[in-house]
Parts: sequence; structure tokens; C-alpha cells
Amino acid sequence: MFEKILIANRGEIACRVIKTARKMGIKTVAVYSDADKHALHVEMADEAVHIGPPPANQSYIVIDKIMDAIAKTGAQAVHPGYGFLSENPKFAQALEKASVAFIGPPVKAIEAMGDKITSKKIAQEAGVSTVPGYMGLIEDADEAVKISNEIGYPVMIKASAGGGGKGMRIAWNDAEAREGFQSSKNEAASSFGDDRIFIEKFVTQPRHIEIQVLCDAHGNGIYLNERECSIQRRNQKVVEEAPSPFLDEATRKAMGEQAVALANAVGYASAGTVEFIVDGEKNFYFLEMNTRLQVEHPVTELITGVDLVEQMIRVANGEPLSITQDDVKINGWAIENRLYAEDPYRNFLPSIGRLTRYRPPEEGKLGEGVVRNDTGVFEGGEISMYYDPMIAKLCTWGPTREAAIEVMRNALDSFEVEGIGHNLPFVAAVMDHPKFISGDMTTAFIAEEYPDGFDGVTLDEAQLKRVAAAAAAMNRVAEIRRTRVTGRLGNHERRVGAEWNVSLQDTSFDVTIDADQKGATISFAEGGTMRVEGAWTPGQSLAWMTVDGAPLVLKVDKIIQGFRLRTRGADLKVHVRSPRQAELARLMPEKQAPDTSKLLLCPMPGLIVKIDVEEGQEVQEGQALCTVEAMKMENILRAEKKGVVSKINAGPGDSLRVDDVIMEFE
Repeated sequence: MFEKILIANRGEIACRVIKTARKMGIKTVAVYSDADKHALHVEMADEAVHIGPPPANQSYIVIDKIMDAIAKTGAQAVHPGYGFLSENPKFAQALEKASVAFIGPPVKAIEAMGDKITSKKIAQEAGVSTVPGYMGLIEDADEAVKISNEIGYPVMIKASAGGGGKGMRIAWNDAEAREGFQSSKNEAASSFGDDRIFIEKFVTQPRHIEIQVLCDAHGNGIYLNERECSIQRRNQKVVEEAPSPFLDEATRKAMGEQAVALANAVGYASAGTVEFIVDGEKNFYFLEMNTRLQVEHPVTELITGVDLVEQMIRVANGEPLSITQDDVKINGWAIENRLYAEDPYRNFLPSIGRLTRYRPPEEGKLGEGVVRNDTGVFEGGEISMYYDPMIAKLCTWGPTREAAIEVMRNALDSFEVEGIGHNLPFVAAVMDHPKFISGDMTTAFIAEEYPDGFDGVTLDEAQLKRVAAAAAAMNRVAEIRRTRVTGRLGNHERRVGAEWNVSLQDTSFDVTIDADQKGATISFAEGGTMRVEGAWTPGQSLAWMTVDGAPLVLKVDKIIQGFRLRTRGADLKVHVRSPRQAELARLMPEKQAPDTSKLLLCPMPGLIVKIDVEEGQEVQEGQALCTVEAMKMENILRAEKKGVVSKINAGPGDSLRVDDVIMEFE
């Protein structure tokens, strides 16, 4: 076995590989850029080598710098993680030339699967189901109709040189195929100067389901079931689970066997993933093969008990697989939520900065399930603009899908992240969405269910009453503590009343509290009672409560006359007042938000790259005003309506915070 391996990566995946290497008794070498000098993976590794400036193209993806680190440390093998150099055949070749083991597949497999056309051709030859289509030149509408019938409706008519949706039509019958062919041809000619058209099967109700394969260099190959990855935003996976709630055993077996056949066809040896698109009738079609460890591999590990990183290391060491297909079972259900430094309230714009608070839920048993958190950050650490905005991958396991979801809900509610914008409220909302709970989702889930973006969660009345009951009980604890403050005036004893008003989310409840040593019974004036128990002390940022026998996890911040409580994706200002205070509060005018309609505000922390307008210039709706760079992505800010620029407050090179005023309008 290898004595020392180098991890050519950073962040959570580098930490993940180090954990398994440590378990196997293998020493590890981390590489790091200037930005990652104090990163968690550097601290965890046995050795660390500096490889350059923060930009990845000057550090993590410079092959020569990785090779120098290998030479300095005497590492015998390299794990590439995912991203960066993981699917770069030149890197694998450089390692081979230096007689260093690549903990990944052979060079030829990487090359074959890295080319879309070649991979599809190999898949067809290996008997893998691919999307039916006609890639040749189509002469006229009659031929288009004939081909469409051979493929089977519905079909997608596409411009060969297309992009951005131009030259694209969906046809459900002969008439639409005839009309769509001519329209696509004309549009393609005018948009791209190329009127070539091809036709392929249009997959309805598409789901993204992938098969995990594992092969060795001795001709053995197995599949470790599937992962459902349909909940995506802009082709970026957000929620994954294993197994899929959609597949039956026969479809799973067929997909798995085809995935292994494809791996065998390219002489694959390592862990890899074959991705499929699956329609509503369980017809599946090959998309691509990822010749590396997938981000979402933990859910497969949780339901199979197989450590994929360990298997990759053993295969790279020349060992045959120690498990057969018959050994692979499905034990329970696992779900993964990707926690990103993206602000869902600002259309998921990147959010960079320091993690002033980072307290993930404790790993291990929670309720009837298990929590696992793969992360590469720590409290006080910084989310850098130079790399992927992932904070953590929160995974849960349960004996059933329902149990895994419930464990995930409580784990998300107890996950404390402060200092940056993050998508935790959004994934918490997904866990409660009826369509997700039913398992009936497609790749269009986010676009269909959140067409106008995410603006928070509105709790229903039943949930509000549970939160109100908990807040009333917590407020009583805080009030009693306040009565015990030392240094009070004599003869001024303060009594805590039993009647209170709890207001939250534009709803108000009058309640009476009957407390005892174990908790409190909350009676609602409108009828009904709730029993609240839990160990919360004023000042604690997390409250684990039980309301009517069911757990309720709350993130807690103090505000005047109440709390800011966060649970299930909702962010609530909860005021707990005496009846007289509530009466007076209702008379107070509401504070109006400032009018920012004539201001262009910076939507994220970033750098001004370019200003496209001048003071005094008239701008039209949709016109580019400036470009802001964050996390190496350029974001063009456009005018929302017609107007005249009256003042420009920032210029190229300026570093701005969220809501800094870039320019003003008349």
C-alpha cells in the first residue's frame, strides 16, 4: 500500500480524502495557494506545500507546480478530488511518466469520455441507451417529418450551430415538425449564418439520475446503485438522494448493467459515474460519464457502506475489488444538501466574506437517523472569491426516505452559519415542498416552483402556532431571569404574568401560560393548548424544543420585546408582549423601507470591472450599466427602466460591499 499520497485539490474534498487516508494509515500531503494558507485541509494534512497565488490558473491547475510538490515530498500517488485537474488527461500522463500512481482511471478512459461525440459513439457500441436522433444533413421539411416519425414524437428540432435557445423548436406532430423545421432553419440562418438542422428525441418530464460504478484493473466492475440529482439550478446540483424515489428494481438493474458495460468498453479502473436522463415512462438515455469522484458520492456511501475513496486508493494500488455485485445492497435512504455561499434572497448571487459563526450539527446519530457533514471551512475562516462557493455538504441517513428527510430538516434547522449570505433557508424550504416530499420532481423543479426566485418561507397557521407556543415559553424563562437581576430597588418586586400576546408573520395569538418544572402548557384564546418542553437558556443561539411531542429546532437571536427565530427556512421576528404592550404596539406606525428606485445598488461584495455609462446619459430598460466581478464571475448590472444617470459613485477597480450605491438616477 502507498505510504504517502498527495491531494491535488482543496476545500471539503481534500479534507474528505485525508479522512480516509488517515483511517488507512497513509500519510497525506496538501497543496495550497496564498488564499488557502490557513485552510482546513492544510491543517489536517501531514505535510503541506505552497503552490502559488490565489487564482487556480496560477496554482491548483498548474501541472508543473503539482509535479514539483510531488517531487519535494516523495508522494507515491495523487488523488485529484473533483474539478481542477481531476479529468485532465495531460495531468494523468505526467504522473504516469514520473511513475506516480494516479488515483483515478486510465488516461484513455478520461480522453474517450471527455469528448461528447466520442463518448456517445462508444456508448452506442457498448449497447447503452442514447437519446434517439438524426445528426446528418436534413434537406427539407418532408424529410424532417419522416425522420421525426422514425424517432417518435415529441422531437426537438435544433440548429447545428445553435445556442441561447435560437433555432430550437419542439414538435409533437407532423404539422409542428414541418412548421418547426422551416422556422428553425430561417432563425438559424439569420442568427448564426448556418442553417443546418438536426433532430433528436425530446425527453418529457426529465429526471437526472446517475449510476455509481466501481472497476478495478483486473476486469471486475460493479455498480453501487443510483443517485437522484434532479433538483438543480442552472445545471448545478443542489439536492441529491440515494436511491431514487422514481426507479424500480428492473430499471435500476438495466441502468446499472449498461453503466458497467460502458466502463468496461473503455477499460475503466476506479470510481466513476454514468449520468442518464430519464423520462416519465422510465426510459433512460446516456448523457455523459464523469471520470472522477462525484461531489454527491456520500449518499452512495451512506446506503451501501462502501468507502469510495478507499476503493479508489486500493484500485490505484493494483488490488482487485473485494466486493461483488451481490454484496451491494440498499440500506435505508440518504439525502445531501449542498450549502453554498449564495444569497437566495438576491437571486443566488455569490456571497463572500468571513464566517463569523459556523456551527454545523454534530455528526453521528440524530433521532432515528445519522448526520454527516463534509466540509472544508471553519468558524473565523473566509469564503474566498477565487474558488467554488461551497461551504459544506450536509448529508443525512434514515431507515426510510421520510425519516431521512425529517432528520435533514432538524439538521438544517440546527446548522448555524453567520457572516455571509447562504442558501440554507432555500434548501430547508425544498425539504418541506410537497413536490419534493412526494418524490415527483423533474430537472425543472426549481424553475417551475420558484419562477420569481426565492423570497423566504411563509409558515402555515399550524406551524406558526407551534413557533408561537415555543416563543411564549422561552419568553417566560427570559422574564423570570430578568426578575432575579441583583441590585434592584427595595419593595419593587417584579411579577411575571401568565397572559401574553405573540405576534409573528402578520399573525397574532393571545395566550395564557401555565408553567411547571418540566415545561409549560400554552393555552390559545381562540381554543386549543400546546405542551412545550425543552432546555433553553437566555443567550443560547439554538433551542431544541418539543412542542406537542414533536421536535422543533429554532435558531434564536434577541430583539426588543421578543426574538428573531429561524426554522424550516422561515426567518421570523416574533414579538412577545403583555396585553397592554400589544395594545400600544398596534397604534405604532410601521416604518417604511427607504426608496431605492433611483439608485443602482451593488448586489454582492465585489469589484467594479467596468462602468458602461456616463453622468447625464439617458439609458433604456435592459441597457448594461456596469460589470461587477465576484468569485471570478462577471455580473452585468442592467437598467430596470428608462432614466437619466445623475451621479456615478464608483469606478473600475473599486471594491464594494452589498448595497453600496454605484450610481444614481434623476
